Amino acid sequence: MTRRSHANQSNAQPGRTVTGPVSFQIEGPVVTDTFVLHIEFPDAALEFAGPRRTERSAESRLAEAVRLARAIDLAIVGQEIAALGRLRPSTLLGTGKLEEIAKSIAACNAELVIVNAQLTPTQQRNLERAWSAKVLDRTGLILEIFGRRAQTREGSLQVELAHLVYQKSRLVRSWTHLERQRGGSGFLGGPGETQLEADRRVIQMRINKLRKQLSSVAKTRGLHRHARKRVPYPIIALVGYTNAGKSTLFNRLTGASVDARNLLFATLDPTMRQLTLPHGRKAILSDTVGFISDLPTSLVAAFRATLEEVCSADVILHVRDISHPETDAQSRDVHLVLSELGLDEQERDAMIEVWNKSDLLEPDVRHGLLLQSERSASDVCLVSATSGEGIEGLLQVIDDRIAGPVKKFDIKLSPADGADVAWLYQFSEVISRIDLDDGSMCFRVRLEDSRADKAAQRFGKRMRIAPDEAAPGENSIAAE
Repeated sequence: MTRRSHANQSNAQPGRTVTGPVSFQIEGPVVTDTFVLHIEFPDAALEFAGPRRTERSAESRLAEAVRLARAIDLAIVGQEIAALGRLRPSTLLGTGKLEEIAKSIAACNAELVIVNAQLTPTQQRNLERAWSAKVLDRTGLILEIFGRRAQTREGSLQVELAHLVYQKSRLVRSWTHLERQRGGSGFLGGPGETQLEADRRVIQMRINKLRKQLSSVAKTRGLHRHARKRVPYPIIALVGYTNAGKSTLFNRLTGASVDARNLLFATLDPTMRQLTLPHGRKAILSDTVGFISDLPTSLVAAFRATLEEVCSADVILHVRDISHPETDAQSRDVHLVLSELGLDEQERDAMIEVWNKSDLLEPDVRHGLLLQSERSASDVCLVSATSGEGIEGLLQVIDDRIAGPVKKFDIKLSPADGADVAWLYQFSEVISRIDLDDGSMCFRVRLEDSRADKAAQRFGKRMRIAPDEAAPGENSIAAE
């Protein structure tokens, strides 16, 4: 096995080491042997684990970190859980634990250590020295995955912004002679400016430029949303924990071919497709980036323009991997991120929960969840995006949610009204049709309020409100 780590050395200078979130890229057949370390924090210091920490087992969090590492093709040669008694600000870990882990890393010849926690720049640098290996924390790892997944220009800009914000905090003074300065002329980089200050200035200039570009993207998205409202096609947004099956469900509902591999963050760039609902109504389905516990704040900020599509959606589908042992904890993580985006509790409660991967459940568990979903009326649907089970019911729930109030109407058309007949079948739910001897046709249809107004303009006196209890042809225009 060939092992080699690749660091972005574009900013390196002679006699100097830049420590921090340099891009850790894997090219071609190169494989990087990696040791994954999950740090379990003491209860008194949970704030060090990140602002969005939710309760789940250490084993589960380690397994998730391993899957994150494998998402960028890292070769996992060792993994361990380190439970802290108390925190050391310089290294997090105590001397004994630091040496113990160093031996484990050396034993498996790992050259990269993934620490499943958020490290300060000083902690990252000290751990690298103690273990003689490159160290990447959870935020840096997620940034690497996002950098690998971004395909569109907008996605690349968002990832670059988040990466630079992270990188700026990790520039450290590591010159051999700290007093060394870079000379120059003009108002930029003049005499007395240290190389560290120059690096920070260059990064800040790029951050400012990216924020302006993404601000323009946000305005463009706002214009697109306004244009879609004029169509009008309702927007249905998919949200959920990463690898919950959103893209598989998206493909099942729309017939698209979005990347739906069994990987964390397989989908990064948002995708939209037209969706046809049971009563012929058209909608736009939007697939979004998956969420995860301890999602870096910089990523939430960078992807705000994209994620705001969720807040403006007419219906939000919260896709959950109901077969996952910690599906409830994953659900709470999703709600935490949505609250940061400005979605209030009432709006979050109005979401439709899609309990996905029912095909992976034991029959008795699946039956119990099916009964539970049926009792919750239109708030929960148990489905399998892989097999298609429950998809028809989900489409009906979506249709009912966006339809709003509906009324029944009786409409009488002549044999020459072929275009009007086609309109009824396309934009209404035809309950019944009676063909009379003279060739005319009497329809009983359901129309939502927004389309009832258009139908009244189109059909005029040929259209009347149907009596609630009348059969087609009785006490209606069909009897005239």
